[in-house]
Amino acid sequence: MLHLNVNDEISRLKAVVLGTAENNGPVPKAEEAYDPKSLEHILAGTYPKESDMITEMNAFDAVLKKYGVSVFRPEVLKDCNQIFSRDIAFVIENKLVKANILPDREKEFEAIFHVLEYIDPQHILIPPEEVHVEGGDVMPWNDHIFMGTYTAADYPDQITARTNAQAVRFIKQQFPNKTVKAFELRKSKNARENALHLDCCFQPLGKGKAILHKNGFLVEAEYQWLVDFFGEENIFEITSDEMYHMFSNVFSISPDVVVSEQNFKRLNNWLREQGFTVEEIPYAEIAKQEGLLRCSTLPLIRE
Repeated sequence: MLHLNVNDEISRLKAVVLGTAENNGPVPKAEEAYDPKSLEHILAGTYPKESDMITEMNAFDAVLKKYGVSVFRPEVLKDCNQIFSRDIAFVIENKLVKANILPDREKEFEAIFHVLEYIDPQHILIPPEEVHVEGGDVMPWNDHIFMGTYTAADYPDQITARTNAQAVRFIKQQFPNKTVKAFELRKSKNARENALHLDCCFQPLGKGKAILHKNGFLVEAEYQWLVDFFGEENIFEITSDEMYHMFSNVFSISPDVVVSEQNFKRLNNWLREQGFTVEEIPYAEIAKQEGLLRCSTLPLIRE
């Protein structure tokens, strides 16, 4: 059995589902794009090649195994993008919550059934249909759960709006002992403005540090709440260009080990100055789909 345990973003990782880029399928048509950044690369003819993405994910897999993490992979589906396992489910405490995602992606969840059979069925939560939620918008942080959301009236028209007000209520009901703090995110068809998920503009780290991008938040007071929570001196504020390249979407294996993209020079230097071990890997091709290291992982057990 797998005894699920995730209470934060940084405790020593023991088991994780890492997505797969195998059999990713042909380059999507423009109208099939789920997010503005993928669309940009489809139109420019620079959409990532499957072989390059497999190489990048293999590098991530190798780093995880170097630290003794048990790595599960989804069953490979034909012509299906299964890179972003964070989108299909997430763990809080000892519960795995199935994400209610875009309907086309239901089969991605079925591709991890071989992992779910090791989990007590009572610990798997299936939200009701009206609850829209993806793992990129949900961050357990000790007594808190941080959630990205979008509650404006045009929610149904925003393909980049993935987590609704009903989801915030649902998480509050399921975890009554936690303080759920929701943040309104900026949604845009412009990839340089759009915060697809909370982890596109915010990431807590070990040592009391955090990465933030102010413009990802619609409400300045909510952004300020995070600045006050972590302390201004502990925050690495990223530019809109750095947000576009997914600088906040790094992944902590432990409180002092961070996996980061090798081109994130300014961030990686800062992390080392703060005393982190930075495991740099190539992930720039996968980033073209508006997702990076955190998006590719579904942590199951942290110590």
